[in-house]
Amino acid sequence: MLHGPGQSLQLEHIDRPAAGPGQVLVEVEACAVCRTDLHLLDGELPDIPYPVVPGHQIVGRIVSGGEASLPSGTRVGVPWLGYTCGTCEYCGGGRENLCDAAAFTGYTLPGGYADYIAADARYCFELDAGLPARALAPLLCAGLIGYRALRMCGEARRIGLYGFGAAAHVLAQVLRFQDRPFYAFTRAGDDAAQRSARSLGAAWCGPSTESPPARLDAAIIFAPVGPLVPVALAAVRKGGTVVCGGIHMSPIPEFTYDLLWGERKLVSVANLTRADGLEFLELAARIPIETQTEVFKLEDANAALAALRAGAITGSAVLDIGGSPDA
Repeated sequence: MLHGPGQSLQLEHIDRPAAGPGQVLVEVEACAVCRTDLHLLDGELPDIPYPVVPGHQIVGRIVSGGEASLPSGTRVGVPWLGYTCGTCEYCGGGRENLCDAAAFTGYTLPGGYADYIAADARYCFELDAGLPARALAPLLCAGLIGYRALRMCGEARRIGLYGFGAAAHVLAQVLRFQDRPFYAFTRAGDDAAQRSARSLGAAWCGPSTESPPARLDAAIIFAPVGPLVPVALAAVRKGGTVVCGGIHMSPIPEFTYDLLWGERKLVSVANLTRADGLEFLELAARIPIETQTEVFKLEDANAALAALRAGAITGSAVLDIGGSPDA
């Protein structure tokens, strides 16, 4: 439980939630840790309804409230987008990710750093019951948001990934499967991330201060670092696209118009749609995606967040909540 900005999480015993109309009660097996959780801790997201339980990359099993399509016992994933109105122009136009009434798991809704969560059944994705929960959890945000960011790149071939963390680890495997070269940009001296990028097939990797050996068709910025925007714009060819993949970013510095000129595009990714989720999870199973994880106990959530903040996690940090060594 987070009680205020800049505070540590507190392990507390609270009443088990009850599934309301249209909801299912999910017993959580694992929840991956996301950089957005750090933005929550730091008070960088607007209107945080303290106290709040973080966590939005949730894998668990339905224990009550299920419908015919999602009966009790079904393994499900609960993502960041946890509710939309279903009636506004965005929802009706296939852009439910932009719904003004949307609510978000682990932010405006209780999240998955917990034993149980009541979740909107519409926003639960059925998952493979035979795979480890810790392997599936990073797909629920790192995978989904990365995939939506890739869709923003269109048919781009050479793609730069700025920040080689959890999302880039997943997306690199999608790009390799699609036979699209990717170029990995990391912090200077981050040898572990660069080795990981090479092991996943990077065409080139190096610090973000360096230029790639070829002009990029598109770039995706996963690191929440505003100064990377003009750097990425300088690296893409005319007609190329730079996608900002995070929910929060430090201020973008002033840059000259020539970096944008030539019909370059600068776009952001906001949340996800259920269509994104279904499409990506089907693709992830076909590839299949293998996630790199470092597992922590629920009571060690603060240590997991500290490791993520320090850049000490290669891949994804995952909280093992189900208690099984094979979860």
